[in-house]
Formats: sequence, structure tokens, C-alpha cells
Amino acid sequence: MITDIKTRIRSALLVNTDLVELLGKDKHGNVPIYQLRAGDPEKFPRITFFEVDNRDNEFADDQPIASQIVVQIDVWNTASTSAIAGQVNKTMKALGFTRSSAPDFYEEDTKVFHKAMRFRTTLQN
Repeated sequence: MITDIKTRIRSALLVNTDLVELLGKDKHGNVPIYQLRAGDPEKFPRITFFEVDNRDNEFADDQPIASQIVVQIDVWNTASTSAIAGQVNKTMKALGFTRSSAPDFYEEDTKVFHKAMRFRTTLQN
């Protein structure tokens, strides 16, 4: 099983200068890309992400040799999510992921636009 995929994803998002420029910084001076939950819940736009699945996929001699990985990256904004989502898609494609879904939502309670992007890949162990 690949165990460091979240670190790889966050690092790749942070080196995308166009994405970082679109996101800005939170009140602590950090780029608002968070694992699972936002560090600053009042900061928009922001990205949260998590691993949906990470399972053994290919086998040789009864041993796993690859992992199938699914991650979700959520874009949150008080305005359009399109530009940020485009940069996320570009970054994930460069990492070898393919987008499997990307529905748009509007969170009525917080008045925030939300794009939930799912990506998948198979990586050799």
C-alpha cells in the first residue's frame, strides 16, 4: 500500500504557483490547502482533500505490487470554483491521476460554492 500519497498531493498542489496565487493565504500566512478539514474555517477560497480508498490492486506471487488510490479534493469558494478546479485538475493529471467525477454543489447553510473532485490512479508499490 502506498502510504505517503497525501504528502505527495499536497506538495504538488503547493508548487503550482497559479493555484497558490488563486488561493492566497490564510490569517496565519499559510496557503489554505488542508487535509480533511480547514484550519481556518472562515478563509475562502480553500481546498480540503482526503484519501477515499487505497487498496492492493495487482499481485505477483500472491504479493501486492500496486495500489489503486482514490482521493477527493474539495474546492470551496464564495464565488466560482472553476479557475481553482482547473489548476487542481492540471496538478493531479501531472501526478498521473485521472478525474473520475467533479460535481458542483452550493452549500445553502454557509452560502459557499463547493466542487468535489475525485481522482484515481494505480501506483506500483
